[in-house]
This record gives sequence, C-alpha cells and structure tokens, in this order.
Amino acid sequence: MKTLNQPIYLLIIIFIVAACSGKEASKSETESSVKAPDVDIHTAVISDNMEAVKQHIAAGSDLNVRDPFGGSSPLISAAVFGKTEMAKVLIDAGVDLNFQNSDGSTALHTAAFFCRPEIVQLLLEKKVDRTIKNKYGATAYDNVALPFAQMKDAYDMMGNVLGPMGLKLDYAYIEKTRPEIAEMLK
Repeated sequence: MKTLNQPIYLLIIIFIVAACSGKEASKSETESSVKAPDVDIHTAVISDNMEAVKQHIAAGSDLNVRDPFGGSSPLISAAVFGKTEMAKVLIDAGVDLNFQNSDGSTALHTAAFFCRPEIVQLLLEKKVDRTIKNKYGATAYDNVALPFAQMKDAYDMMGNVLGPMGLKLDYAYIEKTRPEIAEMLK
C-alpha cells in the first residue's frame, strides 16, 4: 500500500475543514434559503433599491443595523432621504420604531426635521414614542417647533454633509411644512 505524501494529505484536510465550515456558516446565515444581497441595506434604501431591501428582509438581515457614519438605522436613512415606500416596507417588516442613532434621534425626529409628513404619519399610526428626547434634549416636535429662519443653519449643514449622498433640500417646502408637521406632533 502506498502512503500519501504530506502536501496531498494537507490539501485533503484543508478541503474537509472548508467543507465542514461551509455547512456551519450556511446554518447560521438564516433558516431561510434566501441570501442577503451584496449591497448593504443602507445603500439599498438610499438608492431606492426596493428589491435589495426586500431581499434583506427575506434573508433575515438585521433591519436595525447602524450605519457607520451617524449610527442611523435603515428606517432613519429612509426618513432622511424621503423614501416613503422604503419606510413603509421596513415598518411592516417590524423594525424598531424607536431606534436612536448616535445623537439620540429616532426616525420620528428625522422625518419631522426633514419634513416628511407621510413618514411622520406612518410612524404615528404605529404608535411610535413621540416623547423620546435626543442628546440635545429635543423631541421630534421640538425639531419643528421653532421658525425655519432659526433652523436654516442646521439645514445648510445637513445639506452640505448629505448632499453628496443625494439629499436635496427644498427650503420653501421645508419652511411651509414645518408648522404642519408640528401640528401633527402636538
């Protein structure tokens, strides 16, 4: 009987270990046979890639995963960029409605500040906690209670930071809508 030389023996062991670890990973991935897409969920939300978001949901991805910049959830990202349908799908999938980002803001804070009345309404219908204060001591209502002129610098800053990612701010619309959002949140 011929003996195996050492390199072949090592190669066989490597293949067996790889095969075993591959089976282990597939069990822990998800109980579903759906695989998460290559695009991360925040990018999918911001780029309006509904198919990828639904694939993340079906694959059991963490729907409350923090983005690396401000610690926002995908729902908060949807609120920032005015992605109402994305927000609805995420809400229906059971995301944490009261998730707070790095500055303590929730999707309601964000939807109010960026004047996304449809998203504010979706959140209110789901009984989101409107009393949560961010790290600046502000509720979602507080984010829109002051006149636009007093908040313009904050909008300018957010526009500068998030503009390259596709955020478009219509100041006339925001100025008109802030009081309407404040009424919704009273």
